[in-house]
Amino acid sequence: MMDRQKGEGITVKVIIIEDEIRIREGIEKLLAKLDQELEIVGEADNGEEGLNLVRKLRPDFIITDIRMPRMDGLEMLTRMSDEGIGSKAIVLSAYSEFDYARRAMKLGITEYLLKPIAYNDFAQAIENIKQQVEKDKQEKPAQIGTIEQIFHALISGRIEIDDNVADYLQNNYQIGRDQTFAIVCCYLGPDHENVWEKTKRYFQQALSMYKGLSYTVVEAVYKNSLIIALYHYEDAGDVERWIQYQLLKHSPEKISVGWIEVKGIEKLKSGLDTLYPYMDWNISLDQEVIISYPKITNVQTSSCIYPIDLEAKAKGAVCASDWAAVSALANEFHDNFRDGKIYVPREIKESYVRFLWSILGIAKELGCMEKKDLEQQKLLGMIMNAKMREELVQASDLLLGTICSEEADTNITHLTVKRVTSLIHEFYRSGITLEEIGYKLNMTPEYLGTLFHREMGVTFSSYMKNCRINKAKELLCSTQLKLYEISERVGYSDSKYFSKVFREITGQLPNEYRRSYK
Repeated sequence: MMDRQKGEGITVKVIIIEDEIRIREGIEKLLAKLDQELEIVGEADNGEEGLNLVRKLRPDFIITDIRMPRMDGLEMLTRMSDEGIGSKAIVLSAYSEFDYARRAMKLGITEYLLKPIAYNDFAQAIENIKQQVEKDKQEKPAQIGTIEQIFHALISGRIEIDDNVADYLQNNYQIGRDQTFAIVCCYLGPDHENVWEKTKRYFQQALSMYKGLSYTVVEAVYKNSLIIALYHYEDAGDVERWIQYQLLKHSPEKISVGWIEVKGIEKLKSGLDTLYPYMDWNISLDQEVIISYPKITNVQTSSCIYPIDLEAKAKGAVCASDWAAVSALANEFHDNFRDGKIYVPREIKESYVRFLWSILGIAKELGCMEKKDLEQQKLLGMIMNAKMREELVQASDLLLGTICSEEADTNITHLTVKRVTSLIHEFYRSGITLEEIGYKLNMTPEYLGTLFHREMGVTFSSYMKNCRINKAKELLCSTQLKLYEISERVGYSDSKYFSKVFREITGQLPNEYRRSYK
């Protein structure tokens, strides 16, 4: 290492990542003895926490163990390499297998020490790392990476612009600190992993046609988007119009496009963070236009009136197990927001939540969701995170695909029991008895009752009662019939007795149930 006078050295930032606290403390003491220019800026006891610290603090080098909970050292170093984080590393391990050393060397790790740590070996490793750090800081930072890597790190907030990076961008790409950028966010949707490469190639080919325009295209996985940074243009309005025509209207995939201008390379991340929440206005506009900020904040909207009549009809269709009607009513609900008016996207999303949750509620009440796997949190996330109308339709299809399947009776394998249930659904109003069904099927009531109970898991009388009450629920939700009229329609001549049975099964009186679902 080159000689320096005291006070002229370069401060070197270090993070220690080790799950055993005594070893961490021992490393701290060793570092304090070895060199006062070493500054410990953070500590972590697992690889996941260590990776987050490295992303935030950008140390010159790290000292990390291999075996740690939650994320081991090699996986953490691999992630750092993939993200273009250039921090050096000293790797510690109590395991001498060659495989660990070989994997570490593939990641460019030159300092690999075995526990227990020998003082001389540790001191030499620190000296080697410091030489590498100082050499990197003194040389021209061509090793910073491609401009795509720099921009990706900037928009994700993993690096800040220092003098070295600023000089590098200025000298190699004529990008100054105060450069004006147009950030174009191209939202590809949840299927973005399957289409982003094809879409990126199209964007690059199309952008090359605009003379004099400089651009960088990077992927933002966490936003399901491709981000284009445009610079060195003269007329922002002309470029925006060209982007709308060339990229939005002729894209090979369905996309939503947003636009914002920022001044200064350090504003790339904040500009994208400002624009991204407005990307869901594509749901409201539903046409091939750019979501341009701040213009979008001045859009005049109409009041979003929830279609309560469609909800009532849909719940009635679910009660009747009329899945074709449920699907048709869902399509009518989709069309309700395609009437040429512009609504606040949040209100459209809230309408979808209300509509789908009402269907989900009645389906659960009727037992349509038994043994069905539907993650309600996933469904809610699909709706509230949607940036395109197609995603709302997909959320609706997910729910309907779960409940609009064949009823539980299709699981019945015994033909005789199928015939019994069919007769119940046909003659529940008249109160058909097990004896009458047995006579029709030429079987004794006792045998038929035993067979039914074994196959269905409930007695004949319980099944009949539930069938009547389910029909009553349908009528309560989808009609204005009076209580005594509903009672008669489901086979109860005494409305008071009907109310008693209804309450036994549902925990509510019929009128209470009607109010809760209407």
